[in-house]
Amino acid sequence: MDALIAAAKAEGNLTTIALPHNWCDYGDMLTGFTAKYGIKINELNPDGGSGDEITAIEANKGSKGPQAPDVIDVGLSFGPQAKTAGDIQPYKVSTWADIPDTAKDADGYWYGDYYGVMSFEVNTTVVTNVPKDWKDLLNPAYKGQVALAGDPTVSNQAISAVWAAGIANGGSLDNAQPGLDFFKQLNTLGNLVPVIGKTGTMVSETPIRLAWSYNALSDKDSLAGNPAITVTVPTSGRFGGMYVQAISAYAPHPNAAKLWMEYLYSDAGQNTWLKGYCNPIRYDAMVKAGTVDAAAQAKLPDTTGAVLPTLDQITKATDVITKGWPTEVGASIK
Repeated sequence: MDALIAAAKAEGNLTTIALPHNWCDYGDMLTGFTAKYGIKINELNPDGGSGDEITAIEANKGSKGPQAPDVIDVGLSFGPQAKTAGDIQPYKVSTWADIPDTAKDADGYWYGDYYGVMSFEVNTTVVTNVPKDWKDLLNPAYKGQVALAGDPTVSNQAISAVWAAGIANGGSLDNAQPGLDFFKQLNTLGNLVPVIGKTGTMVSETPIRLAWSYNALSDKDSLAGNPAITVTVPTSGRFGGMYVQAISAYAPHPNAAKLWMEYLYSDAGQNTWLKGYCNPIRYDAMVKAGTVDAAAQAKLPDTTGAVLPTLDQITKATDVITKGWPTEVGASIK
């Protein structure tokens, strides 16, 4: 670690991408890293999706400039794709053994970081009858009110919402097609808003946002009652999604990137994600070791019955949804 810290400090910078400060408490994670090591962080496209992160790596292969990301945090299916494409490099953090084998690439190219469940984030000053389940979203009363938290052709969060809706409506982890059918119906009814739902749009433009539980709960905290937000985990189609970390194969600051990974997977980093309502990947090991932040642990929502897809299932579902959305649903989410 001493040698790595010295090398990272010599580089002096780290470039991240697609890390909103209210996502898993990345705001505190970023400031905590800089405070600990004195390394400046250049933040790119904080509202980008997983596909945007891969595109940024590929677009800057020959560049060591400020637009070239060092590290990425992407949906699970994007990890193996990036490895196959040669976009990422291997690195095993010192706490590697605590990461379940099912949540990491054996060679260290990508590794699970945290997971959450799909939920309904609702502005109750606009929507007084809060939806409890996926089929409720078809209520004509929600016309022009339901939004995805990303573009379902590139965003893992949006893809997961489509898949979860399908599971609640005749689909399964092995059949994502009903998700497209559901959103086609939602779009035809006029309930789907063709806008990416964000914290700022919750006030009026997108009063019902389909988002990971940690993002929705973070919004609730940051908005502090203006407007009032309710977060509901649907009664059916409870779907969990894991994200993964990786280092760009072309990282301008490779040592700072490795040190960033060490920080993320330390107890301090894992508890920061937990404080942001995310289930950190080392959670079980930390519970056993007694190093979990108990106050943050107590704030996690009830996600009983949530299903976590395998990598193969994610790969197939992602292909179905990203290819089928433009023609079958037809809504351009921007």
